[in-house]
Amino acid sequence: MTNRKAILAILLSFCVSLGVALALGQGSIQAWGIPVVMLSWAIAFAIQWLVFIPSFYYKTEHYFDLTGSLTYLFVTAVALYLAEGLTYRDLLIAGVIFVWALRLGSFLFMRIKKQGKDVRFDRIKQNFWRFLLTWTLQGLWVFLTLAMALAAITSEVKPPLDALVWLGLAIWVFGFALEVAADRQKTVFRRDQRNAGRFITSGLWSWSRHPNYFGEMILWIGVAVMALPVLSGWQWVALISPVFVIFLLTKVSGIDMLEAQGLLRWGDDPNYRAYLARTSKLIPRRPLPADGA
Repeated sequence: MTNRKAILAILLSFCVSLGVALALGQGSIQAWGIPVVMLSWAIAFAIQWLVFIPSFYYKTEHYFDLTGSLTYLFVTAVALYLAEGLTYRDLLIAGVIFVWALRLGSFLFMRIKKQGKDVRFDRIKQNFWRFLLTWTLQGLWVFLTLAMALAAITSEVKPPLDALVWLGLAIWVFGFALEVAADRQKTVFRRDQRNAGRFITSGLWSWSRHPNYFGEMILWIGVAVMALPVLSGWQWVALISPVFVIFLLTKVSGIDMLEAQGLLRWGDDPNYRAYLARTSKLIPRRPLPADGA
Protein backbone atom coordinates (compact mmCIF):
# COMPACT_ATOMS: atom_id res chain seq x y z
CA MET A 1 0.00 0.00 0.00
CA THR A 2 1.29 3.44 -0.95
CA ASN A 3 1.36 6.37 1.47
CA ARG A 4 -1.34 8.09 -0.57
CA LYS A 5 -3.70 5.14 -0.25
CA ALA A 6 -2.97 4.89 3.47
CA ILE A 7 -3.80 8.57 3.97
CA LEU A 8 -7.04 8.21 2.00
CA ALA A 9 -7.97 5.16 4.07
CA ILE A 10 -7.32 7.11 7.28
CA LEU A 11 -9.58 9.94 6.11
CA LEU A 12 -12.28 7.49 5.01
CA SER A 13 -12.21 5.69 8.36
CA PHE A 14 -12.43 9.00 10.17
CA CYS A 15 -15.34 10.25 8.05
CA VAL A 16 -17.36 7.01 8.15
CA SER A 17 -17.08 6.75 11.93
CA LEU A 18 -17.91 10.46 12.31
CA GLY A 19 -21.04 9.98 10.22
CA VAL A 20 -22.15 7.09 12.44
CA ALA A 21 -21.39 9.14 15.57
CA LEU A 22 -23.46 12.07 14.28
CA ALA A 23 -26.37 9.74 13.53
CA LEU A 24 -26.27 8.10 16.96
CA GLY A 25 -25.89 11.50 18.58
CA GLN A 26 -29.43 12.43 17.50
CA GLY A 27 -30.88 10.46 20.40
CA SER A 28 -27.94 10.64 22.79
CA ILE A 29 -27.81 12.22 26.22
CA GLN A 30 -25.50 15.25 26.25
CA ALA A 31 -22.61 16.25 28.50
CA TRP A 32 -21.31 19.81 28.37
CA GLY A 33 -23.61 20.38 25.40
CA ILE A 34 -22.05 17.54 23.39
CA PRO A 35 -23.75 14.18 22.71
CA VAL A 36 -22.06 11.51 24.83
CA VAL A 37 -21.77 9.32 21.73
CA MET A 38 -19.68 12.02 20.06
CA LEU A 39 -17.41 12.18 23.10
CA SER A 40 -17.08 8.39 22.99
CA TRP A 41 -16.11 8.56 19.31
CA ALA A 42 -13.45 11.19 19.99
CA ILE A 43 -12.01 9.23 22.91
CA ALA A 44 -11.79 6.01 20.87
CA PHE A 45 -9.62 7.64 18.22
CA ALA A 46 -7.63 9.87 20.59
CA ILE A 47 -6.40 6.87 22.60
CA GLN A 48 -5.22 5.06 19.46
CA TRP A 49 -3.34 8.05 18.11
CA LEU A 50 -1.71 8.83 21.46
CA VAL A 51 -0.41 5.28 21.88
CA PHE A 52 0.64 5.22 18.22
CA ILE A 53 3.28 7.92 18.87
CA PRO A 54 5.58 5.90 21.19
CA SER A 55 4.71 2.70 19.32
CA PHE A 56 6.01 4.13 16.05
CA TYR A 57 9.04 5.65 17.74
CA TYR A 58 10.05 2.28 19.19
CA LYS A 59 8.72 0.33 16.18
CA THR A 60 6.66 -1.99 18.35
CA GLU A 61 3.22 -3.56 18.12
CA HIS A 62 3.34 -5.09 21.60
CA TYR A 63 0.65 -2.81 23.00
CA PHE A 64 -1.62 -2.70 19.96
CA ASP A 65 -4.16 -5.34 21.00
CA LEU A 66 -4.00 -4.33 24.66
CA THR A 67 -4.73 -0.72 23.72
CA GLY A 68 -7.77 -1.80 21.73
CA SER A 69 -9.20 -3.76 24.64
CA LEU A 70 -8.50 -0.99 27.15
CA THR A 71 -10.21 1.48 24.81
CA TYR A 72 -13.35 -0.66 24.88
CA LEU A 73 -13.26 -0.57 28.68
CA PHE A 74 -12.56 3.14 28.94
CA VAL A 75 -15.10 4.28 26.35
CA THR A 76 -17.83 2.11 27.89
CA ALA A 77 -16.96 3.35 31.39
CA VAL A 78 -17.11 6.98 30.28
CA ALA A 79 -20.48 6.40 28.62
CA LEU A 80 -21.81 4.86 31.84
CA TYR A 81 -20.46 7.72 33.93
CA LEU A 82 -21.91 10.46 31.74
CA ALA A 83 -25.25 8.79 30.99
CA GLU A 84 -28.31 9.54 33.08
CA GLY A 85 -30.94 7.20 34.44
CA LEU A 86 -29.00 3.99 33.90
CA THR A 87 -31.15 0.87 33.64
CA TYR A 88 -30.43 -2.80 34.20
CA ARG A 89 -30.26 -3.16 30.42
CA ASP A 90 -27.44 -0.60 30.30
CA LEU A 91 -25.54 -2.32 33.10
CA LEU A 92 -25.95 -5.77 31.55
CA ILE A 93 -24.68 -4.52 28.19
CA ALA A 94 -21.73 -2.77 29.81
CA GLY A 95 -21.03 -5.83 31.94
CA VAL A 96 -20.72 -8.25 29.02
CA ILE A 97 -18.44 -5.79 27.21
CA PHE A 98 -16.19 -5.51 30.27
CA VAL A 99 -15.97 -9.31 30.58
CA TRP A 100 -15.22 -9.73 26.86
CA ALA A 101 -12.63 -6.94 26.70
CA LEU A 102 -10.77 -8.05 29.83
CA ARG A 103 -10.60 -11.64 28.62
CA LEU A 104 -9.58 -10.90 25.04
CA GLY A 105 -7.14 -8.13 25.95
CA SER A 106 -5.25 -10.23 28.48
CA PHE A 107 -5.28 -13.24 26.12
CA LEU A 108 -3.85 -11.31 23.16
CA PHE A 109 -1.32 -9.41 25.27
CA MET A 110 0.07 -12.59 26.84
CA ARG A 111 0.17 -14.26 23.44
CA ILE A 112 2.27 -11.55 21.81
CA LYS A 113 4.55 -11.38 24.85
CA LYS A 114 5.20 -15.09 24.48
CA GLN A 115 5.64 -14.98 20.70
CA GLY A 116 7.78 -11.84 20.82
CA LYS A 117 6.12 -10.17 17.85
CA ASP A 118 3.20 -10.20 15.44
CA VAL A 119 4.53 -10.95 11.97
CA ARG A 120 1.68 -8.97 10.39
CA PHE A 121 3.39 -5.78 11.60
CA ASP A 122 6.92 -6.54 10.42
CA ARG A 123 6.72 -4.22 7.41
CA ILE A 124 3.80 -2.02 8.45
CA LYS A 125 5.46 -0.60 11.57
CA GLN A 126 8.38 0.72 9.53
CA ASN A 127 6.13 3.11 7.59
CA PHE A 128 4.54 6.07 9.39
CA TRP A 129 1.31 6.27 7.36
CA ARG A 130 0.66 2.53 7.12
CA PHE A 131 1.25 2.09 10.84
CA LEU A 132 -0.96 5.10 11.62
CA LEU A 133 -3.65 3.58 9.41
CA THR A 134 -3.53 0.39 11.47
CA TRP A 135 -4.12 2.32 14.68
CA THR A 136 -6.84 4.40 13.02
CA LEU A 137 -8.60 1.26 11.87
CA GLN A 138 -8.48 0.03 15.45
CA GLY A 139 -10.28 3.21 16.52
CA LEU A 140 -12.86 2.53 13.81
CA TRP A 141 -13.16 -1.08 15.00
CA VAL A 142 -13.74 -0.05 18.61
CA PHE A 143 -16.32 2.61 17.85
CA LEU A 144 -18.34 0.76 15.22
CA THR A 145 -18.33 -2.46 17.22
CA LEU A 146 -19.56 -0.54 20.28
CA ALA A 147 -22.20 1.35 18.29
CA MET A 148 -25.17 -0.71 19.53
CA ALA A 149 -23.96 -0.64 23.13
CA LEU A 150 -23.29 3.10 23.08
CA ALA A 151 -26.66 3.79 21.46
CA ALA A 152 -28.39 1.93 24.30
CA ILE A 153 -26.35 3.30 27.21
CA THR A 154 -26.48 6.94 26.08
CA SER A 155 -30.04 6.94 24.73
CA GLU A 156 -32.61 9.38 26.05
CA VAL A 157 -35.15 6.54 25.73
CA LYS A 158 -35.01 3.91 28.47
CA PRO A 159 -37.53 1.10 27.88
CA PRO A 160 -38.01 -1.51 30.63
CA LEU A 161 -36.41 -4.93 30.53
CA ASP A 162 -38.00 -7.34 28.10
CA ALA A 163 -37.50 -10.79 26.62
CA LEU A 164 -34.97 -9.49 24.07
CA VAL A 165 -32.55 -8.63 26.87
CA TRP A 166 -32.46 -12.22 28.09
CA LEU A 167 -32.42 -13.64 24.57
CA GLY A 168 -29.48 -11.37 23.68
CA LEU A 169 -27.68 -12.32 26.88
CA ALA A 170 -28.13 -16.03 26.12
CA ILE A 171 -26.76 -15.50 22.60
CA TRP A 172 -23.81 -13.56 24.02
CA VAL A 173 -23.02 -16.30 26.57
CA PHE A 174 -23.05 -18.93 23.82
CA GLY A 175 -20.74 -16.91 21.57
CA PHE A 176 -18.39 -15.98 24.40
CA ALA A 177 -18.12 -19.58 25.62
CA LEU A 178 -17.41 -20.76 22.09
CA GLU A 179 -14.68 -18.17 21.56
CA VAL A 180 -13.01 -18.86 24.91
CA ALA A 181 -13.11 -22.64 24.41
CA ALA A 182 -11.66 -22.38 20.89
CA ASP A 183 -8.85 -20.07 22.02
CA ARG A 184 -8.09 -22.35 24.94
CA GLN A 185 -7.91 -25.44 22.74
CA LYS A 186 -5.50 -23.79 20.32
CA THR A 187 -3.33 -22.49 23.18
CA VAL A 188 -3.03 -25.98 24.68
CA PHE A 189 -2.28 -27.41 21.22
CA ARG A 190 0.54 -24.94 20.63
CA ARG A 191 2.09 -25.50 24.03
CA ASP A 192 2.80 -29.11 23.12
CA GLN A 193 6.22 -29.16 21.47
CA ARG A 194 5.15 -32.18 19.41
CA ASN A 195 2.75 -29.89 17.54
CA ALA A 196 5.40 -27.41 16.41
CA GLY A 197 4.75 -26.44 12.80
CA ARG A 198 1.45 -28.33 12.71
CA PHE A 199 -2.15 -27.11 12.36
CA ILE A 200 -4.90 -27.90 14.83
CA THR A 201 -7.70 -30.25 13.74
CA SER A 202 -9.11 -31.38 17.09
CA GLY A 203 -11.93 -30.23 19.35
CA LEU A 204 -13.97 -27.31 18.03
CA TRP A 205 -11.39 -26.94 15.27
CA SER A 206 -12.61 -30.21 13.77
CA TRP A 207 -16.06 -28.67 13.37
CA SER A 208 -14.93 -25.27 12.09
CA ARG A 209 -11.68 -23.86 10.76
CA HIS A 210 -12.37 -20.62 12.65
CA PRO A 211 -14.60 -21.39 15.66
CA ASN A 212 -13.19 -18.47 17.67
CA TYR A 213 -14.26 -16.00 15.00
CA PHE A 214 -17.72 -17.56 14.82
CA GLY A 215 -18.04 -17.11 18.58
CA GLU A 216 -16.94 -13.48 18.25
CA MET A 217 -19.62 -12.78 15.66
CA ILE A 218 -22.31 -14.47 17.74
CA LEU A 219 -21.52 -12.59 20.94
CA TRP A 220 -21.78 -9.19 19.21
CA ILE A 221 -25.08 -10.25 17.67
CA GLY A 222 -26.14 -10.95 21.26
CA VAL A 223 -25.20 -7.42 22.32
CA ALA A 224 -27.19 -6.05 19.36
CA VAL A 225 -30.28 -8.04 20.37
CA MET A 226 -30.00 -6.74 23.94
CA ALA A 227 -29.86 -3.13 22.71
CA LEU A 228 -32.44 -3.44 19.93
CA PRO A 229 -35.52 -2.13 21.82
CA VAL A 230 -33.75 1.14 22.60
CA LEU A 231 -33.17 2.18 18.98
CA SER A 232 -35.24 4.90 17.38
CA GLY A 233 -34.81 7.32 14.49
CA TRP A 234 -31.21 7.68 13.31
CA GLN A 235 -30.04 5.33 16.05
CA TRP A 236 -30.94 2.41 13.76
CA VAL A 237 -27.62 3.17 12.09
CA ALA A 238 -26.11 1.37 15.10
CA LEU A 239 -27.05 -1.92 13.46
CA ILE A 240 -23.79 -1.46 11.57
CA SER A 241 -22.15 -2.95 14.69
CA PRO A 242 -22.70 -6.71 14.14
CA VAL A 243 -22.55 -6.26 10.36
CA PHE A 244 -19.14 -4.58 10.67
CA VAL A 245 -17.81 -7.33 12.95
CA ILE A 246 -18.87 -10.02 10.49
CA PHE A 247 -17.40 -8.11 7.53
CA LEU A 248 -14.15 -7.43 9.37
CA LEU A 249 -13.62 -11.03 10.44
CA THR A 250 -14.57 -12.58 7.11
CA LYS A 251 -13.12 -10.16 4.57
CA VAL A 252 -10.52 -7.87 6.14
CA SER A 253 -8.28 -9.04 8.98
CA GLY A 254 -9.68 -12.43 9.86
CA ILE A 255 -10.65 -15.51 7.92
CA ASP A 256 -9.50 -14.64 4.40
CA MET A 257 -6.10 -13.50 5.67
CA LEU A 258 -5.56 -16.62 7.78
CA GLU A 259 -6.78 -18.93 5.02
CA ALA A 260 -4.25 -17.39 2.63
CA GLN A 261 -1.46 -17.78 5.20
CA GLY A 262 -2.48 -21.38 5.80
CA LEU A 263 -2.29 -22.22 2.10
CA LEU A 264 1.16 -20.65 1.86
CA ARG A 265 2.38 -22.65 4.84
CA TRP A 266 0.67 -26.02 4.41
CA GLY A 267 -0.87 -25.87 0.93
CA ASP A 268 1.28 -28.75 -0.33
CA ASP A 269 0.39 -30.96 2.63
CA PRO A 270 -2.31 -33.49 1.61
CA ASN A 271 -3.46 -33.69 5.24
CA TYR A 272 -4.11 -29.96 5.24
CA ARG A 273 -5.98 -30.19 1.94
CA ALA A 274 -8.10 -32.98 3.41
CA TYR A 275 -8.78 -30.86 6.50
CA LEU A 276 -9.98 -27.98 4.30
CA ALA A 277 -12.23 -30.33 2.34
CA ARG A 278 -13.99 -31.93 5.31
CA THR A 279 -14.17 -29.01 7.77
CA SER A 280 -16.60 -26.09 7.66
CA LYS A 281 -14.96 -22.75 6.99
CA LEU A 282 -16.88 -20.87 9.69
CA ILE A 283 -20.21 -22.20 11.01
CA PRO A 284 -19.50 -25.32 13.14
CA ARG A 285 -20.89 -28.58 11.80
CA ARG A 286 -20.00 -32.24 12.02
CA PRO A 287 -16.91 -32.86 9.83
CA LEU A 288 -17.37 -34.74 6.62
CA PRO A 289 -15.98 -38.30 6.35
CA ALA A 290 -12.28 -38.48 5.55
CA ASP A 291 -13.04 -39.28 1.93
CA GLY A 292 -15.75 -36.61 1.60
CA ALA A 293 -14.71 -33.49 -0.31
